Amino acid sequence: MKILVQKVLGASVTVAGQTVASINSGYLLFVGVEKGDSQTNADFLAKKVANLRIFTDENDKMNLSVQDVEGEILAVSQFTLAADVSRGNRPGFETAARPEDAEPLYEYFATQLKSYGLPVQTGIFQADMKVSLINDGPCTFLLQK
Repeated sequence: MKILVQKVLGASVTVAGQTVASINSGYLLFVGVEKGDSQTNADFLAKKVANLRIFTDENDKMNLSVQDVEGEILAVSQFTLAADVSRGNRPGFETAARPEDAEPLYEYFATQLKSYGLPVQTGIFQADMKVSLINDGPCTFLLQK
């Protein structure tokens, strides 16, 4: 399971011209589920995201979590994080979980984030989503388990 964390000042997801999710300051998470991923992976990564200290404190040090700053989370499914681009020029997706396996784990991950008291919104699984964001920093991290 791979999570691309982007610290944002705001982010939104639009599907068919309609905004389906929108947050202010917090994290935009792109969530990639791979074959063999389990709830154990999701639990580990939800805890890591909830406690990741990438917001700056009064001394301008990355020392505060999204919980500390009362930030919001927008989680978007992103199967292309499982892409293999090591051969040729077209990505292969052999390691990506099948949709019927990925969707429940993606939803479970979002539920686990909510268990930390975080306000969480999600995109629409398998939809053609248009994601807008204002990256803060820019500040982007790749987490995987």
